[in-house]
Amino acid sequence: MDLRKMRLDEPAIGTFSEEREEYERDYARLIQSPAFRRLQGKSQVFGAGSGDYYRTRLTHSLEVSQIAREVSRRLGKQYPFLAKREHPGLLLDPTVVECASLAHDFGHPPFGHKGEEVLNQLLTEEYGMKYEGNAQNYRILMFLEKRAGSGSGLDLTASVLLGVNKYPFCLDDPGRLKGVYREEWARISHIRDLWAMPKECSTLEAQLMDLCDDIAYSTHDIEDGIRAGKIQMNRTFFEDDRLIDNLIHEITADQGNGDLRWHEVDMRAMCRRAMDDYLEQWEELYIQCERESSRTRREMKARWVSTFAGRVGIIDDSAKGWKRVTFVREGAEDLELLRTMEILKKLAWVTLIKDFRIQRLQMRSEIMIRRLWESFRDPERGRLILPPDWTESFERHKSHWQWPRFIADYISGMTDSYASKVYNELYASKTGSIYEMD
Repeated sequence: MDLRKMRLDEPAIGTFSEEREEYERDYARLIQSPAFRRLQGKSQVFGAGSGDYYRTRLTHSLEVSQIAREVSRRLGKQYPFLAKREHPGLLLDPTVVECASLAHDFGHPPFGHKGEEVLNQLLTEEYGMKYEGNAQNYRILMFLEKRAGSGSGLDLTASVLLGVNKYPFCLDDPGRLKGVYREEWARISHIRDLWAMPKECSTLEAQLMDLCDDIAYSTHDIEDGIRAGKIQMNRTFFEDDRLIDNLIHEITADQGNGDLRWHEVDMRAMCRRAMDDYLEQWEELYIQCERESSRTRREMKARWVSTFAGRVGIIDDSAKGWKRVTFVREGAEDLELLRTMEILKKLAWVTLIKDFRIQRLQMRSEIMIRRLWESFRDPERGRLILPPDWTESFERHKSHWQWPRFIADYISGMTDSYASKVYNELYASKTGSIYEMD
């Protein structure tokens, strides 16, 4: 048995008459799934529907997959050990990385990170349960999503399932903020055992997907911010001490920044240098692009993506006895470039997410999600206003599907506009027709 191409629920590989490679079947299942299509209606930074220009979860996922696929191909030629296939977790298949990138945001609810935060608060405070986007990915891929002939999700190959698993932990264990819900973790853990994966280590494919997600976030979201006027490309904006203060605050508050060893550098000086360098590059390109802002934006984005993607490499992780996908310079981890990327990610965060208009939208989003939750939380009343196929599914699976988790699944699967539509049907004085299709 090929451990990388095994499927947990399909009776046997090769039972279909189609002449497609296993990972190509995974790709088809993903892009033809309703969960993938719904990403077009879910917020990336700006609310879905804010304008034709701005990215949604769908366009973001497509961009991550493109970057990851190209980097995977380059690394496959650059590192001879990959061709030896010594371990199933130490391989880089471009199609696997592409599939994992397409699926990495399936679990995000409507209204971006605010939706995730609110659902987690509701489940934790009332039921001692958790909600987390990465864990919800597996609820969708392994259970909620349906395909013909299967009652257990999309039944993807082991390689793609582990390629999505950038947090190889059980979320329900004490102290975990990221991971996989216990039920799905049992099956993911089974694959990891078959592969003899080291504890708390991700496959190279999952690591590459994760890094390319950060590359996209730190470049594309800034492009959107410049286009929206939230990031002003002038010295008054970039030399404001409050901007540096906000960057430092967000970097310091981020618990995932420990590996970047910020204590070894002057954080304020590095943030200032990064902002100065970014503005200087813009000013140079602005002249080269004949003072066209749109061309300059695209060129800035392209150059930074190229800079980051071109420095991705693989090093030995002696602490874990494994390999690490990271930025590499002269055979060692390039911490300076990693810190620079983190500064740009935080620039997008403090200028976009923290903008007061975005905060108003997020407050509105929180109100809607909380009131939707209140409408559905009582099983007797809630089942009267749920689509019939959802209540039928609950009846079939209620022996291992608690009502709060069921409602979280339902709300989290909504797009921004559908959540607003249901909210308006329940709380607005009048909206549309009762015969509109859900």
